[in-house]
Amino acid sequence: MKYVVTLNGKNYEVEVEETDAVITAITDVAPAAAPTAAPAVAAAPAAAPAASAAGVQVTAPMPGNILSVNVTMGQAVKRGDVLFILEAMKMENDIVAPEDGVVKQILAQKGAAVDTDAVLAVI
Repeated sequence: MKYVVTLNGKNYEVEVEETDAVITAITDVAPAAAPTAAPAVAAAPAAAPAASAAGVQVTAPMPGNILSVNVTMGQAVKRGDVLFILEAMKMENDIVAPEDGVVKQILAQKGAAVDTDAVLAVI
């Protein structure tokens, strides 16, 4: 039997043998029609061009929802300071400052759905 499985927003065609349920092939397939939640996720990459200012970009390591924004524009941060808390797969992940600096831009807000590599802030 063949199934289409969506993993991290990417669709895969999975073929399973009916007798022992072993995956025999995995192939990329064209994206399915956008689900109702897709516009919120699609909006995050659109914000990325705004991060063209010189500085270090802080990106989301995986898709998820921003639970909290712990910094403000112009705030001085040190390497390792928690900038955001990202909920992904029912786990809270600290998004930390990669280096010392000053927050130049904040591109994500509390409650926003973000995709992998979405720019959250610029330091």
